[in-house]
Amino acid sequence: MYTKMLVLRFPAEITDKPLICSLIRRLDLCFNILKAKILPGREGLMVLELSGYKRQVNEGLRYLRAQGVKIKSVEQEIRRNDDVCIQCGACTGICPTNALHMNRETMEVIFDAKRCTGCELCMAICPVRAMEIRFSTDKVLV
Repeated sequence: MYTKMLVLRFPAEITDKPLICSLIRRLDLCFNILKAKILPGREGLMVLELSGYKRQVNEGLRYLRAQGVKIKSVEQEIRRNDDVCIQCGACTGICPTNALHMNRETMEVIFDAKRCTGCELCMAICPVRAMEIRFSTDKVLV
């Protein structure tokens, strides 16, 4: 089983199309929507975990791109600004994947970017806004 964590950006003109439903039916893929904000007539954003055979996942990505969806890999997109972080631990209680957790011996907040799914819950809870999201053009999937 092959899994990709993705950020999908839907242009306003295609937000009324059932693209994810079509993708899943055509290619027998599994998905987990981690975050979505899609409104008719406005640009939409979805953080999605897509699983299946690698060939089918790649074919699904080609299908979405052909429909006009911009696709980026989530890997390394959420980052912690260590200069700003005050090690309060607020983010550790809300992180669903345990990518942010407390080292009980040192009382230091650890951020494991490989476990991060890009749900952005940590960004909303951080009192000093130490968690940042970065979209880089070198992460665009073709």
